[in-house]
Amino acid sequence: MTYILHVSKLGFGCLGLTGYYNDPVPEQVGISVIKHAFDKGITFFDTSAVYGQNANEVLVGKALKELPRDKIQLATKFGVVENILPGGIKVKGSPEYVRSCCEASLKRLNVDYIDIYYQLRVDTTVPI
Repeated sequence: MTYILHVSKLGFGCLGLTGYYNDPVPEQVGISVIKHAFDKGITFFDTSAVYGQNANEVLVGKALKELPRDKIQLATKFGVVENILPGGIKVKGSPEYVRSCCEASLKRLNVDYIDIYYQLRVDTTVPI
């Protein structure tokens, strides 16, 4: 069986809503930004467990509760265990870790499924 995922021409990367390059926006503002993007035709939203130390997935999940989930394509990422500044990041990609991260993301996002789930950085110690 072939499954084709159709996404909007523009996607919305949610990183900035919970800070990183900027201060985090208030929760209601973040939710309204996501809803406004959807109203303008954006249906693909990208987040990650590492964004805002899980806060981004929680925020996106709250916004999704106010939108038709069947019309949204949701991507989230795993793999970054911690930022080790200035030297870089620590990654982990063992099968057990991936499963635990996915289950945690599903809970934070408060959804039954994630459309695209991928590794933010590759753990080169784990064979493909």
